[in-house]
Order: sequence, then C-alpha cells, then structure tokens
Amino acid sequence: MNRATRRQLAGAATLGTVAVVAALVVSPTRLAREVAALADRPALFAALLVVAYGGRFLVAWPISALSIVVGVALGARGVPVALAGAVFTCCPPYLLARRVESGVGPLGTLAVHGERYFGATGHTRGVVAARLAPLPADSISYTAGLSDVPVGAYLVGTLLGELPWVTAAVLVGASAETLTTEGVASPALLVGAGGLAVLLLAGPVYQLARERGLLPEFTG
Repeated sequence: MNRATRRQLAGAATLGTVAVVAALVVSPTRLAREVAALADRPALFAALLVVAYGGRFLVAWPISALSIVVGVALGARGVPVALAGAVFTCCPPYLLARRVESGVGPLGTLAVHGERYFGATGHTRGVVAARLAPLPADSISYTAGLSDVPVGAYLVGTLLGELPWVTAAVLVGASAETLTTEGVASPALLVGAGGLAVLLLAGPVYQLARERGLLPEFTG
C-alpha cells in the first residue's frame, strides 16, 4: 500500500469517525430547534447558520435539515437564504477533493468514473442532473472535486440542482407547527426531480450509446 492510498484511507476513516460521533452526540432535529430558537436575534442566528452550513459536511447531515430551519425562522422568504446556504455547504467537500491526489489509490477509480460522467454530460449539466437525483449531496461534491469540474460550472450546477429540494424544505419549515427535519422528500418531489435528471441526461446517454455502436444510425 503506497503513501497516497494510506493518506486517502486515513482521511476517509477520520471523516467517518467524526460523522458517527456527531450522530451519537446530537441529532439534526435537536440542533435545528436550538438554532431556530434564535430567530429573534438576527446577528447570532446568522452567525450560527453560517457555522452550521460550513461544518455540515463533517457530520454528513442532509442539507434539508438546515433548509427547514431557515423556513421556520424566515418563512417562505427564506428560500434565497437557504439556497445560498446549500451552495455554500457544498463547497468545502468539493474544495477538499480538489486537493487530493486522485490519480492513485481508491479515489483514483472514483475520479476516473467521474471524469467519464462529466465528459459525457458536460460539467454544468452533469452537476445539475446529479443534484436533482436523490443522491447524497456530499458524494456529488467529492466526485465533482476529484473530477476537476470547474468552480463556475460546479456552483451554477449546484444552485440549479438544489433549487427544488431547498424550496420544498423551506416551505415545509414555514408551514410546520412542530419542527422536524424529516419527511421533505415527498413521492411527487422525488418523481419530479428524478424526471428532470433523466431528461437532462437523455441526450448525452443517447449520444454515448451511438458512439459505442449500441444504437443504429438513422439517416433521413
């Protein structure tokens, strides 16, 4: 086992340990209630929200938990705030992955598959489709970073892809009588967002299939 592989495994083990410990110590719902209770103190609420969004990836909590908090505190007008937070919270894992030596070790395979995916879909389209699909947010961030997706494409793709999920979570928070961080992904939202992801990927998948001879050539 070479040095790069050992470093990658050690880093993954560290992140996993932090996430497990955090899950045992405090739940997203408990933290959400404590942060939302500070809504009448705007400066403190904003500061804690920035800290929560910035460190969320370390504990692997869903972005929707914080979006709901924003909805409880600010109502439907909190959508832009929660959307900005969603983009911000996806940056640390992306930037961390960009610093990893991804050409070797177990992350090398993930980088290769990611590069193939984004090479077929395009950077922005690929990020949007991945965000719309019901996939873990941080896995997308790490893959994009390992695949050297440009910063601009990553930010725009994340903004567009997270929009429906964030909007739904904020509206749930705005209308909730009792704060909870569960139940955001309704069947209708899952089907709708998943359908958009499929539509975005239909063209690249069709083109790739033709290039590999899996589909016949049609001439008019």
